[in-house]
Amino acid sequence: MRYAFMSFSAPGLSFGGLIELARRYGYDGIEPRIGAQHAHGLEVETSPAERRALREQAEQAGIAICCLATGYAFADPRAAPAMVDATRSALALAADVGAPRLRVFGGAVPADVGRAHARDSLIASLAALAEEAGQHGVTICLETHDDWTDPALVAGVMQAVNHPAIAVNWDFQHTTRQAGATIDAAFATLRPWVRHVHFHDGENRRDRLVFLPIGAGQYDIRRVVEVLLDAGYDGFLSGEWIDWEPYEQHLPRELDAMRQIERAVRAARGA
Repeated sequence: MRYAFMSFSAPGLSFGGLIELARRYGYDGIEPRIGAQHAHGLEVETSPAERRALREQAEQAGIAICCLATGYAFADPRAAPAMVDATRSALALAADVGAPRLRVFGGAVPADVGRAHARDSLIASLAALAEEAGQHGVTICLETHDDWTDPALVAGVMQAVNHPAIAVNWDFQHTTRQAGATIDAAFATLRPWVRHVHFHDGENRRDRLVFLPIGAGQYDIRRVVEVLLDAGYDGFLSGEWIDWEPYEQHLPRELDAMRQIERAVRAARGA
């Protein structure tokens, strides 16, 4: 399995600094968050020459830019057209730097819009972007997040769009703590579309995110690894830790914990 971390772990580091961290601690990739004032310098405003240089820097280091994470969301039909345009710019950026995935959100459902119209807006937005994403060789991954954590709801969106360039970023913490789905139930529902995974451990509480070291929290990380291995998942597991410990503490420890779990699962199955 391949592991990455989001730039939220070290928002003050340059792109080169993130690459060096990945190499130092043994990560296979990084997931830059764009539009969040992180210091990596990889943004839609980045010039073509700078994009080429950043891509070459990552390739020479052997570190993948596994995904670009955005904050674009489509549930509000009034804001959706601007979000679609912004996503088009991000798709071009992803293609230029060799990132095969682009993370997006469904977004909060406005009270004056309602779930049905928000769903229509989300489906229409993703459908409008699908062909262009495919042409760029980039998969748009809708994260199980905010008002779109119910696996059945997200699966329904995927079925409605029905395009290979539109997929799911499964954050199992959100499908558990917000939608109440077990690891098995969530993955069984989302399995056909899972192309990217966010991992972290913590308290299983709905009101807010509380991170804890892997193994100290309330999520069955071993089961996550088991279902992914059973499915032949070949994407990345990307660690997402926002405003938590210094990266020197959590980045090496969390990767070591994940690799230990993976080794134990493989050993138990004779792999």
